Amino acid sequence: LRSSSIKDWKTRLSYFLQNSSNSTKMKSKKVGKHRTYFRPSPEEAQLWSEAFDELLANKYGLAAFRAFLKSEFCEENIEFWLACEDFKKTKSPQKLTSKAKKIYNDFIEKEAPKEINIDFQTKNMIAQNIQEATHTCFSAAQKRVYSLMENNSYPRFLESQFYQELCKKTPIARAAQGT
Repeated sequence: LRSSSIKDWKTRLSYFLQNSSNSTKMKSKKVGKHRTYFRPSPEEAQLWSEAFDELLANKYGLAAFRAFLKSEFCEENIEFWLACEDFKKTKSPQKLTSKAKKIYNDFIEKEAPKEINIDFQTKNMIAQNIQEATHTCFSAAQKRVYSLMENNSYPRFLESQFYQELCKKTPIARAAQGT
C-alpha cells in the first residue's frame, strides 16, 4: 500500500511537471533554474518547510504541492492563484479584460467549473471590477486563497508521506551512475 501511494504521487508529479512548464515561470531565489526540473536534494526540499513562498517559487515544489492538492480535491486553489499571478503580469488592456473574464468564468461565478471558496461580497466586488479590469481586481480573492492554502493545505503537505520521502537522505542508486 505504501509504495503504491508513493508511485501514484510520482505519476501525478511527473504529469504536473510536464504540464506546468508553460504556465509557471517562477524562479526560486535559492535554487538555480537548471535544477528545478529534477528531484530536489533533501536539503532543497527542506527549504520548502521554511516558508510557503519557498515552496511556490520552486518548480518541483509547486508541482508536488499541486499533486497534493489534487489528492485532496482542492487543486482549484493553486490553479486560481497561478492564474492571478499570470494575470498581474499582463501588459495589454485587451488581454487583461479577456483574462479577467476567463478567470471569473473558471473560478469565481456560481457553478464555475473550478469554483473557489470565497465569500459572496468578494465575488460581487470582482464581478463589478472586471467590467473595467485592472491588475488588482482579483487581489482580495487571491489573498484569501493564498491564506487558505498557507494555513490549511501547506501544513498538511509538509506532514504528507510524499514530502517526508523527499526530505529523507537516501543513497544514490548504482543504476543512476551508469552501470
